[in-house]
Amino acid sequence: MSSPTDAELYLRGSDTLLASWEEYARGAVGAAVHRLPGVAAAVFPAEPERAVYNNALLDRDLGADERSAALDAMEAVYAAAGVTRFAAWVHESDEPVRAELERRGYTLDTTTRAMGMALDDIAVPRPQIPLRPARWLEYLTMEHLSLDFLATADHAAFHLLAARIDGEMVAAALAYDFGDDCGIYNVETVEKARKRGLGTALTAAQAYDARARGCRTASLQSTEIAERVYAAVGFRDLGRILEYVP
Repeated sequence: MSSPTDAELYLRGSDTLLASWEEYARGAVGAAVHRLPGVAAAVFPAEPERAVYNNALLDRDLGADERSAALDAMEAVYAAAGVTRFAAWVHESDEPVRAELERRGYTLDTTTRAMGMALDDIAVPRPQIPLRPARWLEYLTMEHLSLDFLATADHAAFHLLAARIDGEMVAAALAYDFGDDCGIYNVETVEKARKRGLGTALTAAQAYDARARGCRTASLQSTEIAERVYAAVGFRDLGRILEYVP
């Protein structure tokens, strides 16, 4: 098959991201992903997930009327759930949506970079350090999350790999497959174990495992500090995601 374009990788990554939010929602009280015209809004009204997953992804290249209707619908669904703190995700190229959000009083909170790759293009060898599947509760402890976080989710739907030092989990990464794309999320290393290449190793291992499962592409959203790590594995820059908050 031909290599996917950047536009195709972005759409694949967006679809996988929304599917992962829907999987999370199945494990949280009262949560749902509302797929509305021009926007998909993940609504998590209850703690402990409320502080993490209230995000909405806006479609790209909406017309003027579509933009207004999408933002109205997004605001209405959060208001109905009593959620006042949420983030509207917009691609950096969508200047009209950015301008409309700012006109409505939203401010830029943070940014990530959308990245994607064809899994035939993994640029590093399979890691040789031991990386093993991990238990969900151990992962929550490492991440300093409540032990009832996504308590009723199907944890088997997520491929969780971890690195350990002297038996202690010090780094982990989640992966979630949707169609033949694999989303790689929450690549995290505790402070005392950083600068040992564990993030790169976990990302590469997830990519190799996804390819073995039959996935064709992989996608993720990167913080600025991790962009070079993912680029070294083979991920391509697909543009910044700007997160606006009311």
